[in-house]
Amino acid sequence: MVSGNPYELLADRLESIATQVREIEEQARKVLYGDNDDDGYRELMRQKAMVLAGLAAEVEPQAESASNEVKERIERFSISASQSLEVGSVFFMSALLYPEDHQEGEPNDLEIFAANVRAMS
Repeated sequence: MVSGNPYELLADRLESIATQVREIEEQARKVLYGDNDDDGYRELMRQKAMVLAGLAAEVEPQAESASNEVKERIERFSISASQSLEVGSVFFMSALLYPEDHQEGEPNDLEIFAANVRAMS
């Protein structure tokens, strides 16, 4: 069943992208810790940052009728990721979506945001 609620559609898309990011991060952990491949890890973190940098454009159709606050938050995700790519910092890329006090197993900022958007529907 497809809903016409714009926040539900946006939440679906955000959750899909959050899952994609988690999969990239999991692959990156395996590459770094299992294969001891720093270059592979760097490339996967770059892919993560590129997905997030394109977030605003990717969800634009679903976010069209969302509040300005929601649109601005989406834009901030993209801006941070773009900045990490400009600086080229693997640490910055790896830290995207995670506050300093993040605990392993807790949802990241994008997952929390997607849940909040879903609650708006």
